[in-house]
Amino acid sequence: MQDNIATADVLTLLWEGQLPCAAAIEELALWARTTGSPEAHEKALNALETLDANASAITAGILKLRE
Repeated sequence: MQDNIATADVLTLLWEGQLPCAAAIEELALWARTTGSPEAHEKALNALETLDANASAITAGILKLRE
């Protein structure tokens, strides 16, 4: 059980680290859109989608480990 809690704690830190990364990528996406770089904007949006999908999986794993 202790190992599960330690793993959940590490995953929580990773998940929390993704939040500022996502915020920064969102800012870059907005900047790219306003400066007329649709390709960079699209790539940033794709990165955000990946972070969102991973965040959901990490959250599910954390909840499972903490049961």
